Amino acid sequence: MRVAIGGDHAGFALKSHLVGVLAGLAHDVIDLGTDSEEPVDYPRYCAAVGRAVVGGHADRGIVLGGSGQGEQLSANKVRGVRAALCNDLYTARLSRAHNDANVLSMGGRVVGAGLATEIVELWLSTDFDGGRHQRRLDQIAELESRFGESPEGSAR
Repeated sequence: MRVAIGGDHAGFALKSHLVGVLAGLAHDVIDLGTDSEEPVDYPRYCAAVGRAVVGGHADRGIVLGGSGQGEQLSANKVRGVRAALCNDLYTARLSRAHNDANVLSMGGRVVGAGLATEIVELWLSTDFDGGRHQRRLDQIAELESRFGESPEGSAR
């Protein structure tokens, strides 16, 4: 699997760890930065990961920062990205099984290296369940295409 990874200075140490984990699992890693703990703004790195996934250069993406919150928000601004903040195993599994998340977000100040490794391994190995969940993803895609409207045209 081709995995794009990126984040800011607060996620740098965890990114460095996960690059090694991913390579050890025989995944192709596309490291989109940042390359140090020198302070940077995360949106550009997270958007680059999202663009790599949506553009077909990567199968999945991982974005990392201090909490993972802003990184998830930034990645989700790229049309077609379904980024999920997963700082535990339960949400990691469900983000794939129910939401077909294509970008994983984690907080380097929230999740330790050991748990992050488990989250990534589970997230990468969990398949999308489809079925009723596909209907919901179709509705999300419709919302995205219509900017702020529900599929029915009004909020309910």
